[in-house]
Amino acid sequence: MVLTAQHVDRFEASRPRLEAIAYRLLGSASEAEDAVQEAFLRWQGADHDRIEVPEAWLTKVLTNLCLNQLTSARARRETYVGQWLPEPLLAGDPMLGPADTAEQRESVSYAVMAVLERLSPGERAVYVLREAFDYPHREIAAILDISEAASQQTFHRARKHVAEGRARAEIDEAAARRIVEEFLAAATSGRTEPLVRLLTQEAIAVGDGGGKVPARARAFEGALAVAKFMRGLFKPSKAKEALLGGAPEVYATTANGDPAVVAVVDGRVVGVICLEVTPEGIAAFRSQVNPDKLDRATRHWAAADHGEPLFRAF
Repeated sequence: MVLTAQHVDRFEASRPRLEAIAYRLLGSASEAEDAVQEAFLRWQGADHDRIEVPEAWLTKVLTNLCLNQLTSARARRETYVGQWLPEPLLAGDPMLGPADTAEQRESVSYAVMAVLERLSPGERAVYVLREAFDYPHREIAAILDISEAASQQTFHRARKHVAEGRARAEIDEAAARRIVEEFLAAATSGRTEPLVRLLTQEAIAVGDGGGKVPARARAFEGALAVAKFMRGLFKPSKAKEALLGGAPEVYATTANGDPAVVAVVDGRVVGVICLEVTPEGIAAFRSQVNPDKLDRATRHWAAADHGEPLFRAF
């Protein structure tokens, strides 16, 4: 089929929504972009006269591409070096998708994105389409070739799993910055006690270095262990500076809607620490330092106004 300018425009109008769906399904911005590009190739070769609702057709094609990708990704992640964490998206990134409701904002939070890794591909697809994009179960059933009742049952099961995996407190951007600043003040104080007071008793700290940047294979668990690790993380060291290629500038921002610490060296994002905040305190630190998962963050950072750093580490 000949792809007309109108067909291209129709696809490009859907691209932001498709990328946001793919990111939530895959946990990777780069893989999401690849999946959407593959969907475009399918659109390019389709018989458009036989497609009654282009948006529904594109969503079905993309979702099935992502489901296939998730199946193969699970096998790859079994051999992944260390912990696997999603690719963080910084504040203002359009791939974060809709954020009109508390449910939509929570569905893309870094904590929930991590929990989604525990769902089956089918559960994840139903949860994302329903919770984040408000698709009715009738349409989800058509997209996934299941019954409407099966879609409803899968959604309730997935939602229960997600609810069991987190207890997030929703906070605005100003509050997020205050939390990050308070955490950094405690982490750089040289004392463990101020950090312990900010954490829940069962706090965890986990990092993803992808085998390219040192990161502990197992999570630190418990307030004292996490506090000691975080204090050490911000302790000056020539070895750390050499590893990162310089002394990083440290900023307070949000990633996936959560409070976040961003470390930048010469305009390159070298680390993003996402804080999971609950009413009882900080429950988790999830650090992404795998350079392969920070390319988009670096591009977005270069194009955004992020103000002055809080301090220069090391």
